[in-house]
Amino acid sequence: MCRFLNWWPSYRVKWAEFRAKALLVDELLSEKEQIEAMRTWWKENGRYVISGIVLGVAILVSWNRWQNYQLTTRVEASAIYEALTIEVDDGDLDAATTAASELYDNYASTTYADLARLAMAKLYMEKGRDQDAADTLGALLETKGNAELQMVGRLRLAKIYLYQNKSQEVIDLLSGYEELSFSARYDELMGDAYASLGRVADARSAYERAMADNPVEPTVNRALIQMKLVDLPDEATADETAADDTAGEESPDVDSADGTANQ
Repeated sequence: MCRFLNWWPSYRVKWAEFRAKALLVDELLSEKEQIEAMRTWWKENGRYVISGIVLGVAILVSWNRWQNYQLTTRVEASAIYEALTIEVDDGDLDAATTAASELYDNYASTTYADLARLAMAKLYMEKGRDQDAADTLGALLETKGNAELQMVGRLRLAKIYLYQNKSQEVIDLLSGYEELSFSARYDELMGDAYASLGRVADARSAYERAMADNPVEPTVNRALIQMKLVDLPDEATADETAADDTAGEESPDVDSADGTANQ
């Protein structure tokens, strides 16, 4: 019994040493297996990882270059537009046309090209070239650019059409556009166009829609529209006038002496 008691502590120490060595061997084997597994994975997927890194760097570099290009483009376009506004204020049509053409041709993707068309239309009207102004605004509407500038351009083109006595063109241009911020102004112009065509009921409806604009922050002159409503003739009177005009256009001027139509 005494011998067993003397042997047992030494046995426990040796067993602990054995377990520690075994665990160390297992850890070494485990690390080797992990390293080998990583080598195998890298052989299979390493090229994809490298390609992804290269692609990511290329995308980042390209994006930064694109951002710098966009910024440079906007700065250049802004400088040209600023010069254009000075030329428009000075009434220098030739210089303004040159600056505007550069914006149309080289900076068409920027908002400044649309702003240039609005500025040029204003200058053309000041110079009495209303058709050039109409063509310029028509080109603006075809670009499908900034929504707010499109609405402004449509409004100004409608006013030019009214100036040119093209009432039906005004109706065609504005019909179907009910943007909240411009609806009252569009309706007023529609009323003017209908009134010039003798379509009193349609004109009255358009003016009344315009009068429904927010009275707190009106976008139209409500007093002026009210005057236009008051000045509208009665529908019966308007129908009689239109009928008389139609009859006058269709009836030939007959000479009372020989009964033949005057040429």
